[in-house]
Amino acid sequence: MLDLNRGTETVSEFIERWWREYALLQLEENTRRSYGYIWEKHLRPRIGGYRLRDVTPAVVHGVKAELLADTVGAPTIRKALALVSAIFRCAVEWDRVDRNPVRDVGMPMAKRSRHVRPVAPARVEAMRARLVLKEMERDAAILSVLGYAGLRPEELRALRWSDVGERTVLVERAAAGVSIKVTKTGKIRSVRLLRPLAEDLSRWREASPSQSELVFPTSRDSVWTDYDWRNWRSRVYRPLAEAVGLTGSRPYDLRHSFASLLIHEGVSPVEVARQLGNSAAVTLDTYAHVFEEFDPALRLSAEDAIRAAREEFDVREEYAERESGEAGDTVDAALGLKPTRGFEPRTPSLRVKCSTS
Repeated sequence: MLDLNRGTETVSEFIERWWREYALLQLEENTRRSYGYIWEKHLRPRIGGYRLRDVTPAVVHGVKAELLADTVGAPTIRKALALVSAIFRCAVEWDRVDRNPVRDVGMPMAKRSRHVRPVAPARVEAMRARLVLKEMERDAAILSVLGYAGLRPEELRALRWSDVGERTVLVERAAAGVSIKVTKTGKIRSVRLLRPLAEDLSRWREASPSQSELVFPTSRDSVWTDYDWRNWRSRVYRPLAEAVGLTGSRPYDLRHSFASLLIHEGVSPVEVARQLGNSAAVTLDTYAHVFEEFDPALRLSAEDAIRAAREEFDVREEYAERESGEAGDTVDAALGLKPTRGFEPRTPSLRVKCSTS
């Protein structure tokens, strides 16, 4: 039977159902917050009053043109069109309209504001050595996974011990708030397990007080939330990076370090893209300057590069001094780290663990 009311609700009316039945269930909190701001500021005044069935590609083109005329940035316009597309994708699935009008509208190109700057293994190891000296084995392992496997932070938070093989790391999940979902691209990939990283993970597994299947669980054996991650980033990573001269660095920058290690081994752009979970086009665009700087005559094994940097920051002597009580004050002053005690998640120090066994 023909439904004469099909698609007569306005976009503003439909988005309430979309938000309740889709956004709250499928989207991360940060994405919902971003979409909510874009809807209220940029889309509701321009498209909210249209009936669903009256929104055509021409209407969407008009919205895009207005945003460009108002000097709204390309990244924001892309998010706005992505939101409209998500709304109409559900409208099609829920039989309110026949097609998604955004499919025929081109997205504005998002220009990269700056070259990515991979963190050199020497800097990664300088940070890792400081953490080892503080017996922060969990945090040292986190740095290694980010810098030497190239996982996205949300993939790291969802990583399980069963994903860590003898030669590869399987990446098939990502954290989303307090739950776990598929990866950003929706695809499963395997990443080569470099031996230094394998050693770090083995050391952390022996030291970890948790029996959780997660590699980096909270003290409640649950997945880190977005709040937990932001807390770790500000309380641990940021002062650590500043201590080794990486002011303004983000944990995500370590992902570029892994890409750089592969490129300087002579790995093909297609294989670099596969291990990062990107398309070849995105990888070539993001790391074009790194590929251009690569000299095939100077290929360097990723594992050799890490081990060379690790030897430079060998902390065994400092460990011995610390155990004898001679280096404690010097180490604490050199680290420049805020205590991790008092924020969640955290891991008890190895000294405490040993004293209670």
